[in-house]
Amino acid sequence: MNIIGTGLSGLVGSRVVELLSKHHSFEDLSLETGVDITDFKSITSRISASKAIWIFHFAAYTNVQEAEKEKDIAWKINVGATENIVSIAKETGKKLVYIDTDYAFDGKKQFYTEQDSPNPLGWYAKTKYEGAKRVLSLGANSLVIRISNPYRANPVGKKDFVHKMIDRLRQKQTILAPTDQIFVPTFIDDIATALETLLARIGSGLFHVVGSTALSPYDAAIEIAKIWRLSNTLVQKTTFAQFFKDRAPIPQLAALKNDKIRALGVTLRTFEEGLQEVKRLEYNSV
Repeated sequence: MNIIGTGLSGLVGSRVVELLSKHHSFEDLSLETGVDITDFKSITSRISASKAIWIFHFAAYTNVQEAEKEKDIAWKINVGATENIVSIAKETGKKLVYIDTDYAFDGKKQFYTEQDSPNPLGWYAKTKYEGAKRVLSLGANSLVIRISNPYRANPVGKKDFVHKMIDRLRQKQTILAPTDQIFVPTFIDDIATALETLLARIGSGLFHVVGSTALSPYDAAIEIAKIWRLSNTLVQKTTFAQFFKDRAPIPQLAALKNDKIRALGVTLRTFEEGLQEVKRLEYNSV
């Protein structure tokens, strides 16, 4: 199957392409390939000319802190560009996959399902939610997946939170980590598997594609230290309120339930299982 997409060279997109390219061909839409996704003519001309059935829209403005200062830029990329893609998808009848964030919720409860109403706190989350709403307006031609803190082996571009923590521990730097915050780290290889299943069997809807372990950043750092056999004495406890003081608002409790996608037979690894696989893959790639 032919797939045309944005953000296919990023942290998530590049691994999805790598894992799914055995059965699908991909065309990347980016500035490097001569496409400005925020320019209507630029993006629509390329998508219209493509024979691809599916559009993967993975490109996004993801700097949570800077989004509060660069609201116009974040909106232009996360909402404006998405509107462009939705418009051409509607015109051509192509199907659209969009990545949303666990930050869609306000963090006032634990374990959000796809039926819970979003209430994003920060500007980044608000723009991503607005983008998701526009994609879902396509109805049967829309597929939105919410992910959380993605990580992988051999990350490209920016490092994921796992490798940032590994680097700090190896460099003997302190890690301050909240004990009263909850999140659900997600192994990117499992995102690729979920997408393969969704494209083949479902084709539309909203799904939480997240890992199977909800834990605090502190517990995550301790687990990372254990798997890589690094000292955990550098991991120090703090509170959510202290750590995020004067920072962009994010949900304190951001655990999403993955029951809906698991019901399709998709396995979402626990954090420990994902880390072990990252370590194995990186060892074998040396």
